[in-house]
Amino acid sequence: MPLPDDFRTATSDLAEVLDRREGPYGEAVLRRRGDRYEIIANGCFLMDTSDGCSERALVTAALDAFAEGSPGTAPRLLVGGLGVGFSLAQAAADPRPRSVTVLEREQAVIDWHTAGDAPLARFAGTGHRDPRVRIVHDDLLRHLAEDGSAGRYDVLCLDIDNGPDWTVTESNDSLYGDAGLALLRRTLTDRGVLAVWSAAPSADFERRLAARFRRVWSIELAVEAERGLPDVVHLATR
Repeated sequence: MPLPDDFRTATSDLAEVLDRREGPYGEAVLRRRGDRYEIIANGCFLMDTSDGCSERALVTAALDAFAEGSPGTAPRLLVGGLGVGFSLAQAAADPRPRSVTVLEREQAVIDWHTAGDAPLARFAGTGHRDPRVRIVHDDLLRHLAEDGSAGRYDVLCLDIDNGPDWTVTESNDSLYGDAGLALLRRTLTDRGVLAVWSAAPSADFERRLAARFRRVWSIELAVEAERGLPDVVHLATR
């Protein structure tokens, strides 16, 4: 006897926990829901593999902005957050970066890309095989403050929270404040570009950016039906 359609739908919506780990920043969980994978960080839904358009747009918008101000220059790109791999996939698919550094503070996320059957590896496209790419296990702020990164990168693409007003952990709040933005500015070259992904527009964050950067603007990307709010990339140039 065939199963009713509503039973198939309900079953496919059930989330299967594939891995759950406690780390220095809280709990990291990888779930599978049908053919979709989800990352839950510290009890907060972070991202899934259902689309990735806005994560890819983050990288493209930042590289386009840098090319506008520095035509013909191959940028050194830093991606904050490996996640499910969409940003890395876009960076690797773009011939413009001379180097791509990906900072990821959760060892679990790196393992889901590189260890064993690596369920998330395919979502990173050619990123894991690209000789330009280096994946670093470290916290973004700590790495930039202690690793001599001043003036090192031409483009910074940050997708480590749901936005400046919706952080995964309280320790991330400082990234979007005056001290964090000052550090990000110092990390950029003179014509560098900062791009920050957000699940919703943030006028307060734009004002803080405007106090540190020469030009600030935002790009609305997509509308999430349940929230009715657009995904946004906040951009700033030195």
